[in-house]
Amino acid sequence: MAQTQSGAEGKQSLPALLHRNATQYGSAPAYREKEFGIWQTWTWSQTEKEIEALALGLINLGVNEGDFIAIIGRNRPYLYWAMVAAQSVGAVPVPLYQDANAEEMAYVLQHCGARFVIASDQEQVDKVIEVQDQLHQFEHLIYLDPRGLRKYDHHTLHQYSHVQDQGRAAYDEWITDLNERRSKLTYDSTCVMLYTSGTTGKPKGVVLSNRNVIESAKNASDFDKLTEKEDILSYLPMAWVGDFIFSVGQAYWCGFCVNCPESADTMMTDLREIGPTYFFAPPRVFETQLTNVMIRMEDAGTLKKNMFHKYMEHAKKVGGDILDGNPVSTADRLKYAIGNTLVYGPLKDTLGLGRVRVGYTAGEAIGPEIFEFYRSLGINLKQLYGQTEATVFITVQPDGEVRADTVGVPAPDVEIKIDDNGEIHYRSPGTFVEYYKNPESTASTKDAEGWVATGDAGFFEENSGHLRIIDRAKDVGKMADGAMFAPKYVENKLKFYPDILEAVLFGNGKDRCVAFINIDLTAVGNWAERNNIAYASYQELAGHPKVLETIQSHVETVNKSVAEDPMLSGCQVHRFVVLHKELDADDGEMTRTRKVRRRIVEEKFADIIAALYDGSPEISTTTEVTYEDGRKGSISATLDIRDAAVSSVAAKLAAE
Repeated sequence: MAQTQSGAEGKQSLPALLHRNATQYGSAPAYREKEFGIWQTWTWSQTEKEIEALALGLINLGVNEGDFIAIIGRNRPYLYWAMVAAQSVGAVPVPLYQDANAEEMAYVLQHCGARFVIASDQEQVDKVIEVQDQLHQFEHLIYLDPRGLRKYDHHTLHQYSHVQDQGRAAYDEWITDLNERRSKLTYDSTCVMLYTSGTTGKPKGVVLSNRNVIESAKNASDFDKLTEKEDILSYLPMAWVGDFIFSVGQAYWCGFCVNCPESADTMMTDLREIGPTYFFAPPRVFETQLTNVMIRMEDAGTLKKNMFHKYMEHAKKVGGDILDGNPVSTADRLKYAIGNTLVYGPLKDTLGLGRVRVGYTAGEAIGPEIFEFYRSLGINLKQLYGQTEATVFITVQPDGEVRADTVGVPAPDVEIKIDDNGEIHYRSPGTFVEYYKNPESTASTKDAEGWVATGDAGFFEENSGHLRIIDRAKDVGKMADGAMFAPKYVENKLKFYPDILEAVLFGNGKDRCVAFINIDLTAVGNWAERNNIAYASYQELAGHPKVLETIQSHVETVNKSVAEDPMLSGCQVHRFVVLHKELDADDGEMTRTRKVRRRIVEEKFADIIAALYDGSPEISTTTEVTYEDGRKGSISATLDIRDAAVSSVAAKLAAE
């Protein structure tokens, strides 16, 4: 497939875009970071100088073209600069998840053969040192925050600012080399290597070229009419393709400002202060925000609570239509305007979303109720469908055509086809180059004509041309009676409730569906405090009879909703258990991007699944857990197994 270079002539690398931005928008803010409660700002001109100093320092330290440079830490301007500096010297940046443990990091560092690591602080430095003996190619570690590192051996340990200082001092010595390396960069040069989340096995290194990143960023920015005036908050993992395309690809293409929060704990406060115009978050963030809203409303006075529910009911009825420009009566518009003054506007400001012009959610399917809640407030929230191998964008939702049950139409320059088994395939300028050191997986994922198999099942609606995703192709199955089994559809409905954090549905090949449920400790803990219910642990609260009754009512309400869809009515939950622990990435039950590893969960909790199906009223189980310091332990519990009422609609369909 021929790849276009329209609009990107002469701007075929991140360093080239950086130079353009420093020339055109020199005094405009490029980065902000909150440190010690104060926002620090760097303009595009200053950013170019900071990145050049680091690039010269890297050459001075011995970085060669083609080297891999691992980057580990939370979102900070310095680490974003490190990615562009790495590319400037012809190296390949490889961002890692900062919450990964040492062994997970060791796999990635070994696999890519990183000679250099740039880490944010002592915690990340310690992880690398812990596995240093396994990294035969590793040579130098650069750290950003010097706290706690004064007494370490500094023969191969270098402070970030010192590397920059040495680069500035060696300017005359290395600037010719740097210019030569930058001038060699083309559309086919590697821009970044990002590792998949490893839902089904070891993570794979996805090689993305400058063409992949810049064309995808350009097309998506044109689609949503993004300009250099946007403000975004960069808080998602830097190792995730979503953050890379929004905070690097689109930021450099458009020239807008990237704002970094002080810490994860201050993210919501910083979000309110920045008031981004362009916002991106996975469903988990929107679910958490909604949970916090509902908790606050439970604590509010009667008048405020009644007003909230009255106007939110009206917003649910007409808010989406007003946002999309559809006909709405004058009376309804007037009532909505009053609601906007009293409820919607203050609520959006509290959430930090008052200025959002375009918002996106992706990474996992979002529950339709959650999606519609935000759109009813007047927030232009859209879904996009994408993956790392596509440099994010496969489908997007045009303004005025945004729906909860589809993921939109093919993104600009993206072709999509559905095979006979319902699996979605695409090809585009964003199609990845290869899986690093894995030609077998590359060949099985991308064919000779550039078509990529997504692993997702879906279909195009005949009337609208919008794509509907059913589920992961490997997760979609059939019940024993031949009815479709699509777990994600039901799980998302369950997660709409603030007190349900996670749900996992089982039923493929079975005569009925059963489910695991994790409670949301924040929401349920708040309820317990309001009702003077004492608890000592997550496990104790999860097993409380009143909590189980509440969860059962949610499950039965969802069952009624699921029964209304003839295709999926067989996926109602017949029995469920509230787990005694949260599913955790450290225990291997979830990926670092918070996706459930279904096969591992099935194997780890096989005894509980068996009890759900054999009619047992309870199950005693022991589960291995990983503590924050890396130690292993175990927790034991006796779990109540609950039967949930199933809608008669499904029973009628089954009888037919």
